[in-house]
Amino acid sequence: MTNSEPNIQTASAESQSSESAIADAQVEKATAVTYAEEIETVIASMAVDQKVMVGKNEAGGHLWKFKYGSVEVFVQLSGETEDDTLTVWAFVLQLPAKNEAQLMRKILEMNWLSTLESHFAIVDNQVAVISTRTIAEISAGEISRIITIVATIADDNDDLLQAEFGL
Repeated sequence: MTNSEPNIQTASAESQSSESAIADAQVEKATAVTYAEEIETVIASMAVDQKVMVGKNEAGGHLWKFKYGSVEVFVQLSGETEDDTLTVWAFVLQLPAKNEAQLMRKILEMNWLSTLESHFAIVDNQVAVISTRTIAEISAGEISRIITIVATIADDNDDLLQAEFGL
C-alpha cells in the first residue's frame, strides 16, 4: 500500500531552512556597509575641524574634501562596482618652484621608499601626493590605509617642500 500523504515534517523543515536563508540574506544586505560609508567613517576620524565637504554625481560617484593638519585631502570614489576606483590626493606645493630640478630629484627619491602605496605627482601645476586603486576586493582596512597614508605623507612634507622650494 502506498501512502500518498506528503511528509509534513520534511516539508516544514525545508520551508524553515529556506525562510532562514532568505532572512539571513536580508539581514546581511541591510547591515552591509557601503564603500562610501566606510570612507565617511575614516574621514570623520581624521578631519581636523570635523568639516567635510561631500559631492555626489548621477553615476554614483562621490568626492570628499577635508582638512588634515595643514593640507586639504581629496577622496574620490568613482562608483560602487569592482571596476570603479578609489583615488586619494593632497596638494603640497604650487608650481613653478625654485630649483625645480632639485625638487624633482627629491620627490623621485622619496617615491622610491618613503611613500608606501602613494606617490608624488604633478597635477594641475601642483605637486601632489596621490594613491589610486580599483575597489575590487578592497577591505575596510585598505580604505583606511590609503586615506591615512596620503594625508600623513602630504602633511609631513608640505611645509618642508614649501620652505625649501616655494617661491
